[in-house]
Amino acid sequence: MAKFNKDSFGGTIAVVVAVSLLCSVIVAGAAVGLKPLQTEQKLIDKQRNILSVAGLMQADTDIPKVYAERIEPRVVDLASGDYVDGVENFDARAAAKDPAQSIRISPEDDKAGIQTRAKYAEVYLVKDGQGEVSQIVLPMHGSGLWSVMYGFVSVQPDGNTINGITYYDQGETAGLGGEIANPLWQKNFVGKKLYNDQGDVAIRVGKGASANAEHGVDGLSGATMTTKGVQGSFDYWFSQNGFGPYLAKIKAGE
Repeated sequence: MAKFNKDSFGGTIAVVVAVSLLCSVIVAGAAVGLKPLQTEQKLIDKQRNILSVAGLMQADTDIPKVYAERIEPRVVDLASGDYVDGVENFDARAAAKDPAQSIRISPEDDKAGIQTRAKYAEVYLVKDGQGEVSQIVLPMHGSGLWSVMYGFVSVQPDGNTINGITYYDQGETAGLGGEIANPLWQKNFVGKKLYNDQGDVAIRVGKGASANAEHGVDGLSGATMTTKGVQGSFDYWFSQNGFGPYLAKIKAGE
């Protein structure tokens, strides 16, 4: 039998193929083995952001425990504003890509620049120590200058007063549009009203908007397009095309 010559061209190719196959097996095994941990970490990160916007996060907070005790997730049909039962592990991002679970937004209504959205949305009822709903956390997203910006808005039980906002996933310019993730800027939204007396979306984000003490928040300096994206997100998600029907029922005590 001919001796295998690893220094030959054929031998070199054989060694490269063998090493590549071994590496592929190792990487694939690691990916499969780490997937449960990655899934768990992704869930905890989501819970952290919800607790944060609800003002329930401290340095030593046991996130899964506090989330289980204080947060009740529910799924809402955005068209009717009614809760939907029997929907498990709802993923709005995945649903928005499925024609059967999403709607196409008309250009004139698409203030957030997202083109499609899921028919349903997951909302999070925040309970106080007596088990009463003290605030409601709503997801929203919209296009900025460079990215789709994902955040949460916490609203008081009156369905109108903002308790807080957070942006947890965005790719805007660091030091400019990326400042939407700065807690100091986010605090400017606390206590602002989403709607005017006629029920129209009245929150305004932009240059000099804070002159309107009830509804206005100054935009980010040097980040005009990002600021417009934030405004567009509020305009869409709190209109009749978004959470408007749901919040109307909250206001009515339903």
